[in-house]
Amino acid sequence: MLDRVCALARASLSRWSLGEGARVRLLNVSENATFLVEHGRGVRHVLRIHRGGYHSHAGIASELAWLDALHDEGGVITPRAHAGIDGELIQQGTIDGLDTPRHMVLFDFIEGVEPDESQDLIEPFRRLGEVSARVHRHAERWQRPSWFERLVWVPEHVFGPDNYWGDWREGPGVTARHLPVLQRVEDEVIARLQAHGRGGDRFGLAHCDLRLANLLIVGESTRVIDFDDCGLSWYLYDLATALTLIDNLPQTPDLIAAWLEGYMPLRALPDEHLAMVPTLIMMRRMAILAWMGTHPMTDLARQSHSGFADETCAMAEVWLARPSSAQHLVPWRT
Repeated sequence: MLDRVCALARASLSRWSLGEGARVRLLNVSENATFLVEHGRGVRHVLRIHRGGYHSHAGIASELAWLDALHDEGGVITPRAHAGIDGELIQQGTIDGLDTPRHMVLFDFIEGVEPDESQDLIEPFRRLGEVSARVHRHAERWQRPSWFERLVWVPEHVFGPDNYWGDWREGPGVTARHLPVLQRVEDEVIARLQAHGRGGDRFGLAHCDLRLANLLIVGESTRVIDFDDCGLSWYLYDLATALTLIDNLPQTPDLIAAWLEGYMPLRALPDEHLAMVPTLIMMRRMAILAWMGTHPMTDLARQSHSGFADETCAMAEVWLARPSSAQHLVPWRT
């Protein structure tokens, strides 16, 4: 299937005014396929070909509308979509061998360096917290268009028949011995977040995948990319997503502290909100466990290890035994 998506990328370049000699190269395959497009004298764009059935046309248009608003009003540098020769930002195309037509968006290339996870991450996490606060402050005051449509990252769409990414029971390494603990996690996540509620001070439009891989740094400037999973959720879900695959390391408490150091001068967080951080981290782990089961060939799934389910259960045992507390944001590390 990937070879057909790559063929579609090559065949679709004529939809934009790129000139002669445009070249396309696959960058990444995750939920979508992302390509680097080069043309002219060093001019670059990023082409995103969407997975069939994940977002509607209105959903993608909603993402692009928020990207523009964040850039123009929110003080956040985001990628701009590049209109095709027909004036449309969202193109649709197909090619022999593809199961469904695919939506496509060409973004202007944003310069920047992705933080290196092998280096000291304290300063990148402080920046991540600061930019997250700017995103959330804008979301609180932005008047969304009447047609706005995005995913909603709540337990109903992480667990159960309406899940977005699959069933955690089909995740890598999940066996019968994991089921009782992981079911308790599901039940407790649902109960705690239901009690926390979805008031406007804690729940709204967020990036919902604001990992270091989606942060670009140039000097003192911080840019944010890949809003494909943006949608409605608890604002602190962005902290949980920032910790994807690094939520159980010796330095995890320091990373959270750095994130909050960047965030809280711009947007205050009461203890009631902070107490939900471990719950949101566990919801994210369960979502990722499910995602790995449905996306086994992606880089993120390959980076995981066979012990991910075991590790989740070990973390859960501690979390389940502790009441929610703003003083213990990483209970499994204290």
